[in-house]
Formats: sequence, C-alpha cells, structure tokens
Amino acid sequence: MKKIIFVVNMLLLMALIALDVVYIVEKTLLIKALTSSIFVIIGIINTIFAIKSKANLKFPIIMLVGLVLAMLGDILLGVDFIVGAALFAAGHVFFFISYCALSKFTFIDIIYGVIIFVPSVLFMIFAPMFNYGGILMEVVCVVYAVIISFMVGKSISLLVSRKNMLSLLILIGSVMFFLSDFMLLLVRFGDIAIADILCLVLYYPAEFLLAFSIFVHSLKSASDVDVKDGEKVGEQ
Repeated sequence: MKKIIFVVNMLLLMALIALDVVYIVEKTLLIKALTSSIFVIIGIINTIFAIKSKANLKFPIIMLVGLVLAMLGDILLGVDFIVGAALFAAGHVFFFISYCALSKFTFIDIIYGVIIFVPSVLFMIFAPMFNYGGILMEVVCVVYAVIISFMVGKSISLLVSRKNMLSLLILIGSVMFFLSDFMLLLVRFGDIAIADILCLVLYYPAEFLLAFSIFVHSLKSASDVDVKDGEKVGEQ
C-alpha cells in the first residue's frame, strides 16, 4: 500500500506544480482555491495512510489542521489580508505544535526562534522599501513574523536533535514557507513585482513537503511498531 500512496503523492505533486504555473499566469481565486486544496488532499490521504498503518496520529492530525488553515488563509488573503494572515498564523501555530509532537519543546527552540525573528523584524521595520499604510498593518506583519520565526526555529531544532529524512523535509518545507512569506511581504508592501513569482514558486512546494512529511512519519512510525512487535515475539 505504501508504494501506491507514494505514487499518488507524486501524481498530486505534479498536479500541484501544474496548477501553480497556471496560477502564476492566470491569477484567479478559483485556480488558487484548486491549487491550495491539493496539498490538503495530500495531507488527508497521508493521514488516512497513517491510520491504516497504525502510526502515532498526533503529528499527522495536528499537521493536517495546519494545512487546512493554510489553505483557508491562502484563499482569503486576497479577499481580506488581515483575515488571511490570521489564518496563516494559526496554521503556523499548529505546524509548531506538530513539530513539538515529534520532539518536546525546549529552551533551544526559543533561541533558534529569536535568532530568526530579531533580524527579520528589524528589517521589516527599518527597511525604507516598505510602506504598510498604517501602524495596524505593520503590527499584524510583525506579529506574523514572530510566529513563523518560531515555527522555523523549531524545525531547525528538530533536525539538530533528530537527523532523519522526516526532520529534513520539515526543515526544508518550513524554510521555503518562510521565504515565500518574505517574498509576499516584498510584493504587498515593497512593490517588488518579481517577488510575486518567487513567492508562488516557493509556497506550494513548501506545503507539499509538509503534507508529504505525514507519509514519511507514518512509514517511520509503522516501522518502529514492527520492530517493537518483533522484539516482543522474540522475547516470547
């Protein structure tokens, strides 16, 4: 079954990339909604696989909630920026919690988060290219930056403490998500048009990696269960 699920993931990735390209050319809300729905579908399929594999479901379920919130944030961002940003921020909180389900929250997570958000926030506040149009929008962007910085910080900590494919996928996905949001900031408040394409090139693959991490986690979790069952049989 795992081979079938892997193939399905790859096919959906190709569909995601194709729709991403279409959306870059033809920016409509319908295409955006379709594109965003794909990474949620991937997350759902991989969560079902996790259930059937009898894997630990804490990480998959929390990650799936984060993916759904990201989809909603993506769709609503063009309708109401603050609402969309709030949904994205909530998604990052769930991503962070899902990472903590793999490795408990520690003080070093705070250190990594601070290292990321301090220069990011300083750049956002003092770079002359940005025009937020008011203090409210600037505060919203700064708060969002703090949240996503701690999410990325936890992904770094996760790879440092657990050097495996799952941690690597999560780190790459998280960093790509961070960079895509930075590109969005340059487009929205810095009026740098080329950053729009970079944002989309980074964003959807990032979401795929996070959704695909559920599948990788399920393989690892199921393998651990098999090992433990084998040890019990050997003891008997």
